[in-house]
Amino acid sequence: MTSQIPEAYFPIVFVNNYPVMQMPPRLTVLEAVQFKGICYEFLSGDDLPPQLILDFSHTQFMDSSGVGALVHNFKAAQNKEVQLILYNTHPPVMAVLSMTGLDEIFTITSSLDSKSSTIINNSQTNYQQPPETHPSVRSWMKRSIDIVGGLVGLIITVILLIPIAIIIKLDSPGPIFFCQTRCGWLGKRFKIIKFRSMCIDAEALKNQIPNEAKGAIFKNPNDPRITKIGRFLRRTSLDELPQFWNVLQGDMSLVGTRPPTPDEVEKYEIPQWQRLDVKPGMTGEWQVYGRSRIKNFEEVIELDLRYQENWSHWYDLKLIFKTLLILFRKNSGAV
Repeated sequence: MTSQIPEAYFPIVFVNNYPVMQMPPRLTVLEAVQFKGICYEFLSGDDLPPQLILDFSHTQFMDSSGVGALVHNFKAAQNKEVQLILYNTHPPVMAVLSMTGLDEIFTITSSLDSKSSTIINNSQTNYQQPPETHPSVRSWMKRSIDIVGGLVGLIITVILLIPIAIIIKLDSPGPIFFCQTRCGWLGKRFKIIKFRSMCIDAEALKNQIPNEAKGAIFKNPNDPRITKIGRFLRRTSLDELPQFWNVLQGDMSLVGTRPPTPDEVEKYEIPQWQRLDVKPGMTGEWQVYGRSRIKNFEEVIELDLRYQENWSHWYDLKLIFKTLLILFRKNSGAV
């Protein structure tokens, strides 16, 4: 059940002639939507100051929606030549900023210099404790299952590597593997590894292919960039075997949400960032119940949020089992 955000949140006061916006104790989806709206309203004014200070003194929790709002507001402020300053961030918030690389983008300080307009970044602290956005991300049992599954999956990958590499090379010139930047937990970027199923210049040709999906996803069942062997690899999901390495590294999980590309995340509205509260998975609700049939991003969001709500270790095992079953069904693979 949702509740309304008090109007007292995000008040702006002036300290040393600079506007300071008070951030709430928690920055989740409801607060993040209002945060984005208030920032946009502030930045639409005339005679803007060179800096806007975000006071995180009371904020002890921030999830992916908060990250999304910060990213949106950072870009909006940049367009207005206004610098966003994060002030007095606590360890839970710093953990999120550090993990997502936002600590290198924002100026973050624990003190305001009243003698000049300069705010010095003194936030170079490493936080070992990962942020808590969903119970699954701190579950040692889920991580243990991922490690065991990742090792087993890599053994299978090594066994199939040579025959798959041969048919890829015989079908199309180019590398065996395909690496692409994806966004994981809280939007953290990582390199995903797959067996190549498209022509070597697929990324450059993407803008020439019509998108038959609605929203922040790209899908075209008849994508001409996919090679003949690539269609077989995708239909059987063999192209995804190298992702077991991503699972072993911890960037992905066996079960989670679909890892989006950065350009997809660029199109997200604040509520859609909620799907990044968990680690992306090799399988999940979207893969099991949607696969190639879903062409509306809102349905993807609905399934991803359903996974977060229903998550348990048994639920993960159930989705893994269902994934194994559908791999042998005709036309069940990804496109």
